[in-house]
Amino acid sequence: MKIASWNINGIKARHDVLLEWLRQSAPDIACLQEIKSVDEAFPGSQIEELGYNVETHGQKGFNGVAILSKLPFDEVNRGLPMLATSTIEDEQARFIEGVFSVDGRVLRVISLYLPNGNPVNDPRKFDYKLEWMDRLHAWAEGHLALEEPFILAGDYNVIPQNKDCWDPQVWQGDALFRPESRSRFEALKNLGLTEALRSSTDAAGIYTFWDYQAGAWPKNHGIRIDHLLLSPEATLRFSGCEVDKYVRDWEKPSDHVPIWLEYN
Repeated sequence: MKIASWNINGIKARHDVLLEWLRQSAPDIACLQEIKSVDEAFPGSQIEELGYNVETHGQKGFNGVAILSKLPFDEVNRGLPMLATSTIEDEQARFIEGVFSVDGRVLRVISLYLPNGNPVNDPRKFDYKLEWMDRLHAWAEGHLALEEPFILAGDYNVIPQNKDCWDPQVWQGDALFRPESRSRFEALKNLGLTEALRSSTDAAGIYTFWDYQAGAWPKNHGIRIDHLLLSPEATLRFSGCEVDKYVRDWEKPSDHVPIWLEYN
């Protein structure tokens, strides 16, 4: 099985690009972020014609996540649960969970779009990001206790290490690079999760995002912020991870590219 994640930066703007990528790459499950569409307006008919079941958790003009699957959904859950200590209300569409049967076993696949967090001096932005990460940590910790395979796929808006950006000095002070964000990402992995790409290669210069501005793409001024994290049970069936960098060179591309893993 091929399980992919892609921030498409607007389903309406990227509909044809998405269809072409689905035809070429043919993932079994594709997690999308930033669909920027309410559920009832999501253009799913042509996606379904390619053999996919479609589930969305949308929001008008902003955010929004979706899961496209060649497998039938056994269960769909929308929204990341709040903590008892949560202080920030959350009405943003950033988390959708699909539950599937694979060889008679449960597989949970989550498409998530973690808050950007900028500007960091605005508590409504950065504090929201950090609390969202704390909620994700609690979700993962609780589901690890079930000893079931799950995959957390999405745009984390976190640059984990210096080698995951073209110039660390440029990102100093940014919410994606702040120690509070990076330490929470490491704490999430330290629960026992495997980061798919970094378990496949330790190479620098592998990016999933290039800004539209300042010639970032032709200069390869990129960052790696899209990640696939696997529970121990899912890791047992993991056999590789790749980034479809070539998609960034297509007409009307997203500023992100797909990342995918093989699940045997």
